Amino acid sequence: MMSANSLSGKRLPPWRTELAALVVLALPMVFTQLAQMAVMTTDVIMLGRLSQTALAAGAIGSTVYYFAWLIGAGPPSAVSPMVAQSLGAEPDNKEAVRAIVRMGLWAVILMALPMAGVLVSGRWVLLHLGQDPVLADKAGQFLGMLAVGLPFSLGFMVLRNFSAAVGKPNAALWVMMATIGFNAIADYTLIFGHFGFPRLEMIGAGLATSCSSVFSFLAMLVVVSADPVMRRYRLFRHFLKPVWARLAEVYRLGLPIGLTMIFEAMLFNVMTLVMGTFGEVSLAAHQVALNFASVTFMVPLGIGMAATVRVGIATGRGDAQAARLAGFTAMGVGVGFTLLSGLAMAFFGAQIASLYFGVPTVKDSQAIVLATLFLKVAAAFQLVDALQVIGTLSLRGLKDTRMPMILAGGSYWLAGAPMCLLLGLGLGMQGLGIWIGLAFGLAVAAAVMCWRFEWLTRTGRLAVEAEAV
Repeated sequence: MMSANSLSGKRLPPWRTELAALVVLALPMVFTQLAQMAVMTTDVIMLGRLSQTALAAGAIGSTVYYFAWLIGAGPPSAVSPMVAQSLGAEPDNKEAVRAIVRMGLWAVILMALPMAGVLVSGRWVLLHLGQDPVLADKAGQFLGMLAVGLPFSLGFMVLRNFSAAVGKPNAALWVMMATIGFNAIADYTLIFGHFGFPRLEMIGAGLATSCSSVFSFLAMLVVVSADPVMRRYRLFRHFLKPVWARLAEVYRLGLPIGLTMIFEAMLFNVMTLVMGTFGEVSLAAHQVALNFASVTFMVPLGIGMAATVRVGIATGRGDAQAARLAGFTAMGVGVGFTLLSGLAMAFFGAQIASLYFGVPTVKDSQAIVLATLFLKVAAAFQLVDALQVIGTLSLRGLKDTRMPMILAGGSYWLAGAPMCLLLGLGLGMQGLGIWIGLAFGLAVAAAVMCWRFEWLTRTGRLAVEAEAV
C-alpha cells in the first residue's frame, strides 16, 4: 500500500522518518519503566504501612538486592544490541536471534545462582557493614525471599529486550501493567496476612516481590509464545544446545554494562550516606528531590533503550550515517523532554516537594525549602543525565561497552565524587554541594559519551571496531 506521503510525491526528510520510528519504539519502553517504578513504589508504601522499622529494613535490604541485580543485569542488557545488529545484518536469520536469546537466558541462570547466594547471606553482609542488628535481621529475611525471584526478574529482562529488538515493545508494557496489580495484591496478602494467609511481614514482602517476578516472567513467556511475530523465532527450540561464541559475546558485552551501571548507582548511594551526616532534614530533602528526578529520568532512559535498538539495526547493516542519525535524534528528543521537566523543577519545586509530605511539621517545612533548592540544581542535572544515558545506550547499540565502562568510572569517581566531597565537605556547602557535584559528574559523563558516539559514527568505526579502540 502506498502511503499518503508517497502519493503526494513528497518524501519525509530522514530525521523525521527516524523521529517517527524512535517515538513508536520509545513510548512503550518509557511507560514500561514507569510501570516498574510503580511496582517498587507499591512495595515501599506497603512496608511503610507495616512499620517504620520495616520500611528502614526494606531500604537497606533493597540496597544489597540492587547491587546483586545490577551485576546480574549486565548480560541480559547485551541481548538488545546483539539481536538488533543481527536483524540489521540478516533480517530473516531467526536461528541467530534464537541463539542470542537462548544464551542470554543461559547467562541469567549462571549469573543468578552466585548472586542469589549473596542475597541469602544478606544478614551477614549487612552486619559486617555495621548496620543495626535488628534492621539487619529483618532485611536478611526480606533478602532471603528476594533471592528466589532474582533469576525470574533477569529472565524477564532478556525476553523484554528481545521483544523490543524485534519491534514489539508493547508486550513488556502490558505484562508490567498486569504485574502492578499482581504485586499489590501479593503484598497486601502476604505482608499483612489477608485472605486466609499467615501474616509474614518482611518474609511476606520479599516473597510477594519474588512471586511478582515469577509472574512477569511467565506472563512474558505466554506473550512471546502467542504473538505471531515473536512466535516465529521459536526461542526455546534446542534450548539445551550451547552456542559458546554467543554466550561469550553476551558476557563480553554484558559484564562491562553491569559495571557501568554500578559505577553510577554506587556514586548516588555513597553520596546519600554522606548526605545523612548533614542531618535528618538534609537527608529527607535529598530523598524527595532524588525520587522525583528518578521518575522523570524514566523518560530519557526509555528513549535511550529505543536508541540501542535503532542504532543496533543500522549498525548491523553497516550504515554509519543511519546509526549516527538514530543516536542524535534520540539525544534531541531526550533534551527536549528534560528541558520541560527541568522548567517544572526550577519554577514549581516547592509545590513538587510538598507532595511528599502530609500536614508539614517544622522539620518537614525545612525539608521542603531545602528540597526546592535541590530541585533547582536537578533542573540542570536532568539535562546532562538524559544526555549521558542516551549517549551510553547509543554506544551500546554499536556494541561498544568496554570503553564506556572506563569513561563512566572516570566521570563518576574521578570527577563527580571528588567534586561532591570538595563542595559538600571541604567548602561547607553540605547538601547543595553534593548536588552540584553529582550534576558535575553527570555532565562529564554526558560530554565523553556523546563525544565518543559522535567520533565512532563520524569515522565509521562500528560494532567490532568500536570494541577494539
